[in-house]
Amino acid sequence: MMPAVVKLCCGISYPHLRSMSGLQRTAVAVIGQEITHMKHWAQIKHHMGKHAEPKTKVAVSEDQLFYIQHGKEALRKAVSMLEDRDGWKVEIKENNGDVICSKVIPGTGKVFRLEAVLEASVDDLYDLLFVRVEDMHQWNPSVQHIKVLKRAGPETIVTHEVSAETVGNFIGQRDFLSVRHSCKQKSSVYLGGAAIRLESFPPQAGFVRAEDGPTCIIIKALDEDTTKSSFTWLLNMDIKGWLPKSIIYQGLPRAQLDFTRHLRKRLNLR
Repeated sequence: MMPAVVKLCCGISYPHLRSMSGLQRTAVAVIGQEITHMKHWAQIKHHMGKHAEPKTKVAVSEDQLFYIQHGKEALRKAVSMLEDRDGWKVEIKENNGDVICSKVIPGTGKVFRLEAVLEASVDDLYDLLFVRVEDMHQWNPSVQHIKVLKRAGPETIVTHEVSAETVGNFIGQRDFLSVRHSCKQKSSVYLGGAAIRLESFPPQAGFVRAEDGPTCIIIKALDEDTTKSSFTWLLNMDIKGWLPKSIIYQGLPRAQLDFTRHLRKRLNLR
């Protein structure tokens, strides 16, 4: 995302490392939770299956099939991480209701889950975050550019992203080569992604190639108001380089809040 849909860690600065003590998260009802999760993931798998075998036969190359499978697997893994509700710890709770929790997953490391409500429809957010992903630099100052390198059908793309040079940036610019996959349903959208390596597009001179994923964003229309959407973002990233993980892990959730702030500003311009 985008990602990750997006990577804002390269704009981290020490003022972001503010105190996070005393934060409490609203309790979540657990009755029927496991049943809900099972139905939820079954719906996603059903949707993926439909698109894996379209009624109209379309020629798909071996490379395209690889990208599609890579994207679907990244989405599956990321959603599974979110479905496991055990072990999450509140990192930040904002006055506007945005909440970020973290969890250490064996074999993966520390991941972050942001939950927010945005004043936009599912379609509007899908358009901004996937369909027009190459325009993200216009409203997100932490992105220098995003370029779609390959398309594997309407739901899967391979992108190259370069983070912008920002004031207070002590990490340095990073670039990312990722597969992004979308799963669009009637009232929800799932955007998954993960790093990929291509011989035809090796690491670029002057940048450290970071890796993300499996990561995902889940957007769902609120039942009571379809002009608003719940926004859940799993950030799972290895930025590489020399910085201690303790500094990175304090900065990444702040980067999620920064992204959400820029996204809200963009939505207010409609």
